[in-house]
Amino acid sequence: MSMSLIIFIVVVIILVLMYNSLVSKKNQVENIFASVDATLKKRYDLIPNIVASVNEYMQHEKGLLSEVTKLRSDANKPNISNEQKIDLDAKVSSALGSIMVAVEDYPDLKANENVMHLQATLNEVEEQLSAARRAYNQAVTDYNNAIEMLPTNFMASAMSYKRKELFSIVEQERKNINVKELFN
Repeated sequence: MSMSLIIFIVVVIILVLMYNSLVSKKNQVENIFASVDATLKKRYDLIPNIVASVNEYMQHEKGLLSEVTKLRSDANKPNISNEQKIDLDAKVSSALGSIMVAVEDYPDLKANENVMHLQATLNEVEEQLSAARRAYNQAVTDYNNAIEMLPTNFMASAMSYKRKELFSIVEQERKNINVKELFN
């Protein structure tokens, strides 16, 4: 075998390995995002139950409940982009946090067995969602590294692969909670 043929075969093998690695990372990101999406759907299916349970106790909180219901409706629209889902997720997280704080103001509501069960279920879903977001962010980081680092960045460019966005918390959720305000 000639040296040029050996070099050609080695180059082809390297290109195939880079291609397969990039496709694998892209598919992993899509698979894990589907997991996040399924958990978000579970959360959005749970929201009407929470809203129905607390609605009569929280008549003055109707604006907040309406906002959560609207966000849930927006999230269930077909063909929304991953970026829109990430944005809606941040908004729903913020609104649900407000509902949970509002629930604390209603002793009868807190003692209601159905509401307690729904809160526990929501907490479980939120923990699952948090884990799914972490897995997604890790997969996206691996993918983004692969499309930006040598030598796979050349293959990624040829395949028109673009950076993906990470899930991140909104600025409002980064602030320290003023516990004193919660009791006023």
